[in-house]
Parts: sequence; C-alpha cells; structure tokens
Amino acid sequence: MKHEDTLLAAVAGFVDTLSFVALFGLFTAHVTGNFVLIGAGAAGSGQGLLLKLAVFPAFVAGVAGSSLLVRALPVHHARQGARLLHATQAVLMFGFCLAGVAASPVGGPDDLAAVAAGMLGAFAMGVQNAHPRLVARPGVPNTVMTGNVTQAILDAVDLLSPHLDSAARAAVRARFSKMLPAIAAFAGGAVAGALGWRQFGFWALLTPTLALAWLAIFTDTREHAAAGRA
Repeated sequence: MKHEDTLLAAVAGFVDTLSFVALFGLFTAHVTGNFVLIGAGAAGSGQGLLLKLAVFPAFVAGVAGSSLLVRALPVHHARQGARLLHATQAVLMFGFCLAGVAASPVGGPDDLAAVAAGMLGAFAMGVQNAHPRLVARPGVPNTVMTGNVTQAILDAVDLLSPHLDSAARAAVRARFSKMLPAIAAFAGGAVAGALGWRQFGFWALLTPTLALAWLAIFTDTREHAAAGRA
C-alpha cells in the first residue's frame, strides 16, 4: 500500500508516547530504549524496573510469533502475510487498550495490571517491528526514526551539494521523499498519543487499533488490484 509506512509510523509514535506517559516511562515500540531506563533504575534513578524487564519477553514473543505465523502460510497464500500481521497486531492493540482501561487508574509501575498492559503493548509492537523483515516490500523503517532522520539529513546535505550528478540527485530525492512522510507521521503520532491519553486515557488506543484493522482489510486487496492493473 502506498502510504502504509506513513500510517504505521504514526501508529508507532502514538503508541510509544502513550505508553511512555501512561506507564511510567515505558517504551513499547522502541523497546531497546528501556535498556537506558533499566540502567537508570539500577542506579537508583527512575521507577518501574519490573515493568521494563517484563516487556522484553513480550516483545520477543511478538517477533517470534509473527515469524511463525508468516512461515505457516501456504506458498500460494504468501501475499496474505501483510494482512495477517496487521490483523494480529490490531487484536493485540485492542487487548492493550482493554488491559490499560482495566488497570486504570494505574497505582504504580509494579502493579500487575499495569505490567500486563505494558506486556500486551510490547507484544503488539513486536509484531510491527518484525513485519518489514518478514514481508518483503519497498519501504522505510516505521517504528524507530533515528536511522530515518540520519538518512534524511545526509540526503538533504547531498541535495544541497552542487557536485551531485543528475542521476544520483534523482535517487537521493526519491529516497528523501520516502523518509520525510514517515518522520513527520511519527512526530504527529507522538503528539496525538500524548493528547489522546490526556483526553481519553487508554481508550485512545482505539485509534491505532482501527488504523491497523483498516490496513488488515485493505492492504492485500489493493496490492492485488495494483498488480492486476500492471
């Protein structure tokens, strides 16, 4: 789908920010960021060490489970992999929403209900992190923006250079035009996640849930339609 990575980047920014604000500094999409927070907790700064440790096996389960689901598809249904992973993530995201609502108001980072909600969020985002490695398609990373921002800066410098030949300039411009929407969508999703939490609490997670459900319904159909026109 043409704007799939842009929508997924918005989902990642939304969910990561909401979980960070709601669950005591927990990252669910950029899960390795929790290493820093675990280190800070070990040094006596920060909170929620149990929560941040618990999400790692959940994230691993999301990645491993995605791999098993895609590998289990018959060869003639391999193109359904994207739809299957979007649907799986949508179900898990809805579970994260309900678990968060059930845990509210969250009393502390070590509450078992909060830990369960955080684990479901990490499980869901593990699926999204695994998706581009399991379903081959042109695209850009959509869960962590550090690499995208770095590449966009390098491309901007190249585009400003007078020494770049026309063929290289066209390639750089095409890559830059793919990176920029994902970066902007992630930033917009992050702001929306924070505002959504402030207004609606964990119910705000219905927004990424519906976005993923929409992708699950339409992604494969549109790919087949595009292939038919080609």
